[in-house]
Amino acid sequence: MIKTEDLRTAVAGALKYIKKQKDVIDAEVFASWSDLITIRLDYTSDIPCNGIHEPKSIQSYGLGILATFKRGNRIETGFGSVTNDLTKGGVLDALEKAKRNRVYDPDFKTLPEPVDNPALTNYHDKRVMEISGEETVDLGWKALDGALKTLRDGGHKKTIIIGGDVTILRERMAIKTTKEIDDFDETTSLAANITVMIENKNVKGTGWSMGTHLTTFKPEAAGREAAESAMRAIGGRKVKSGRHNVIFGNQPLTDIVSNVLIPSLDLSSVYASDTPFLGKLGHGIASSNLNVYDDGTIKGEIGSKKITCEGIPTGRTDLITNGTLTGFLANNYYAHKFKNNLYNPIPRNGFRYSAIGRDYKNKPGISPTNVIIEGNRGTTGDSLLKQVDNGVYIGGIWYTYAINGLAMGDFTSTIIADSFAIKDGKIASPLKPNTIRINTDINHILNNIIGITKKKRSTLVWGSREVVIAPEIAVSNVQLENVTGFLA
Repeated sequence: MIKTEDLRTAVAGALKYIKKQKDVIDAEVFASWSDLITIRLDYTSDIPCNGIHEPKSIQSYGLGILATFKRGNRIETGFGSVTNDLTKGGVLDALEKAKRNRVYDPDFKTLPEPVDNPALTNYHDKRVMEISGEETVDLGWKALDGALKTLRDGGHKKTIIIGGDVTILRERMAIKTTKEIDDFDETTSLAANITVMIENKNVKGTGWSMGTHLTTFKPEAAGREAAESAMRAIGGRKVKSGRHNVIFGNQPLTDIVSNVLIPSLDLSSVYASDTPFLGKLGHGIASSNLNVYDDGTIKGEIGSKKITCEGIPTGRTDLITNGTLTGFLANNYYAHKFKNNLYNPIPRNGFRYSAIGRDYKNKPGISPTNVIIEGNRGTTGDSLLKQVDNGVYIGGIWYTYAINGLAMGDFTSTIIADSFAIKDGKIASPLKPNTIRINTDINHILNNIIGITKKKRSTLVWGSREVVIAPEIAVSNVQLENVTGFLA
């Protein structure tokens, strides 16, 4: 394990050396250590199994240098990194790579400069940083036990498959620049995503739990939720193809937001003209009841960070306010590129993410933190059902993607679990999983909102870094297609 002090010492020493180089104008030195631990569940009731796989740990540490160089009358930028090496030799190697890779970029303005003081300090869990192998495995067993006990209490002991995983992410980073940024960050996050299948009933259910501290993390609750949702789906039916009034639960809303809406609301998509909201800043793009913003300072949420990977304190970025497009996510590069007299984006979302967390090997991209969705007129779940009256409640989807690119706004997704017909304002019969596809577009979703619940839930979908703090949202006339009969 690499200590934060080691990272801070490395970036300070590297910057001191770089400042002596005559051809270097400015430099940003970033060092990180990350450890991703995965405890995978693989329980089968009818085939001998161990239930829990041996935990797998992927660790990475190193140092990256982003620098600007003087070459004739031009300023060029270059980036280089080195793996598993924080020594002076590693610094020389990374700087040499940055020199070899340097290019002229007329859109590059400057490295980030200090903005304000961080809102979060000392928010990680020291116990997670020091977690033992025994404690790690125990989290997996808790998730499995939660599912199995719930199934057995419900009378289900055969043809059961329980999958998913419990993950622990530990991160440390330090950054120091010639622009007077000198800071560090430590984060811990835990997540459980569990799937339960009862094969002889052709049903599947999902459950999840997240936290930043061991005391608030409840993997057994994720297991119970997955089992309960599977049992609720027994006896599922199909619905006819056509337009239906729909309630999107926490997970489906999060899946749509993470795969379609938020990628359309960052400045790199604007630059590429790959967003349905091009040229619409300051215009209405959604129901006046809708607000969407990103905030990386919410204590207890696993998307929260003290600073970005550019050394800028995280904060709130308003995206949609009362249905009006009011902003975009930005890193330093795009914030300077799009800054003008009418719009001054603050780079609160410059992160260097890879599959195992903050990654010294990458230059900063644009990534959300905690995306909050809320209504001005929040309602209850029961009231939302009454507003829909007759329609469909969608509780689980997967494989959500933009059909014709983000700019068109069209997307499709498959309903997989936790979904029901709504009849006379109440939850009625469950729907058969994997038999219904959503075919719609993001503009239709945003502009046909019937209601939004006041109650929200922190939700994470597979492969995403951001947390969506999602309500339930009712939308009118959503196109649903009956696509298969293999579960008939």
